[in-house]
Amino acid sequence: MKEQLYTIPLNDAVNAGDECPFCFIERSIEQDLLDFVLGSGSSYMEADIREMTDKAGFCRAHFQKMFDYGNTLGNAWILKTHYMKMIGEMQKAFASVKPGKSVFKNKFRKAAESGNAVGMWVREKEASCYICNQYKDTYARYLDTFFYLWKQDADFREKIKNSKGFCLSHTGDLCEAADCKLADKERESFYEILTPLMESNMKRLAEDVAWMVEKFDYRNKDADWKNSKDAIQRGMQKLKGGYPADPAYKMNK
Repeated sequence: MKEQLYTIPLNDAVNAGDECPFCFIERSIEQDLLDFVLGSGSSYMEADIREMTDKAGFCRAHFQKMFDYGNTLGNAWILKTHYMKMIGEMQKAFASVKPGKSVFKNKFRKAAESGNAVGMWVREKEASCYICNQYKDTYARYLDTFFYLWKQDADFREKIKNSKGFCLSHTGDLCEAADCKLADKERESFYEILTPLMESNMKRLAEDVAWMVEKFDYRNKDADWKNSKDAIQRGMQKLKGGYPADPAYKMNK
């Protein structure tokens, strides 16, 4: 089964003891994709790869990460041919717009609902990103693998039960996926583990953050930090995913 290809990295992520194993996987996949797009393998010099990146483009967040990555020549090559494609598409979008008298009913529409060809083209480009698209496909395989292991491997279920749970973003994905990947009894068992797991770990994070606040009271200056020294980044991760304290991922020169 194709899910078995992902069992080792998924188990590694669970064994890492992170606040969310899927955040751990997400970071790893994203870094691998940055290496692929801009790394020493020079995939940006291959016409077929650049054809795909030209078509999909990149979102704002990944342009920032590509800039931080540090490969000036690679970024320049990607932008050079991407601009050629974007200019051609932009010209077509503007050519299809016929300025003139506004239709009365359009005056009462929101800009996003106007059907303007240029606006729709820009929105389409903003919603497309080569790295995001590649990640989503791989992430879907990991969700499949999670439920494959959940149903087949009692040890895996036990590891999840004793883990720190998941961030809320990935918890939502798991719950939605459970609706179509688990039978009724399996889903009931899944929630019997997930519900107390998430409740206890959300409370744990809340307590860590609360103690960090108390540590700023002069009366507690000599008190033990307990588990609160990194409570801010872990607390943010638990709510929204990701790693707020991570430095920019750089090219390994």
